[in-house]
Amino acid sequence: MDQIAPLTDTDHGRDKRLWRLAFAGMVLAMLIFGANFVVSRHAVLNGLTAHELLAMRFGIAGILLLPTFIAGGVRTCGGIGWRRGTLLAIMSGFPMSFLLLTGVTYAPAAHGATIGPGLVTVISIIGSVVLFGAVITRQLVLGIVAVLLGLVALGIAGTTYTNPSILFGDLCFVGVGLIWGMYPLLVQIWRLDALKVTSVVAVLSMVYLPFYALFFFRGFDVAPWWVIVLHGINQGVLNVILGLWLWSLAARRLGPAVAGRFPPTIPIIGTLLAIPVLGEIPSGLQVAGIALIIAGLFIASWRRSARAAA
Repeated sequence: MDQIAPLTDTDHGRDKRLWRLAFAGMVLAMLIFGANFVVSRHAVLNGLTAHELLAMRFGIAGILLLPTFIAGGVRTCGGIGWRRGTLLAIMSGFPMSFLLLTGVTYAPAAHGATIGPGLVTVISIIGSVVLFGAVITRQLVLGIVAVLLGLVALGIAGTTYTNPSILFGDLCFVGVGLIWGMYPLLVQIWRLDALKVTSVVAVLSMVYLPFYALFFFRGFDVAPWWVIVLHGINQGVLNVILGLWLWSLAARRLGPAVAGRFPPTIPIIGTLLAIPVLGEIPSGLQVAGIALIIAGLFIASWRRSARAAA
């Protein structure tokens, strides 16, 4: 009878190095996602429009991922089916991105970095209970309540203590959370490869480009060339391709318990970066709302890891 050879010191060392690389990759992914709200708002405050950022996002990502889409089969929509592909493109493609980039046009970056991830977490928890039979715990309930209270605080702050138009931006972020919240659940139900799904979403979202060219294109001199290049890289490469790829690889190595602790850092990164980069200092009620959402995310997502238990 064959016996499994014990792990050597070399194997343990390799495993530790891979775990550290995965941890670093996850940190980089969170930096990319958290900073995107700040970078995108900086773009719209300095001459670029949501339409131009959308064109950069899906034009670049769609072209780069077109070979992956074709390899999966055009007749089968990259290998996942046209019905599934269209639904996922609505949830994570043009409609969601349009709401996100419209939101940062009207509301502070910190709001986008907290409202969207907050609602995604709430929907993911509810979906896990309904679809996968996850157990409702006191910890999950407390986390959801904290997130909802934080959203209420931000809504009150947006209509009482600051520019009322901020509420419109916040509602766009609510739409982002509601649309995007079902995306990871469907990917999990259908057991789809992350990069393959990303290629489908990016390529199908290129349908927006003809409308942009006809109705919203303002020429290539709307901003210095290096600004357009940098924002194109941020939108089309870092957020659509690199961030998701790093997240997918790192999550498999770290495990769900450890990986689930990282998304709550997105609002922290977005809020802190917005202060020096955009000069957006939140009011007292906004700070309370953001803090409640961040705390709720940590409470709801914190689970004991197998690595720590070993």
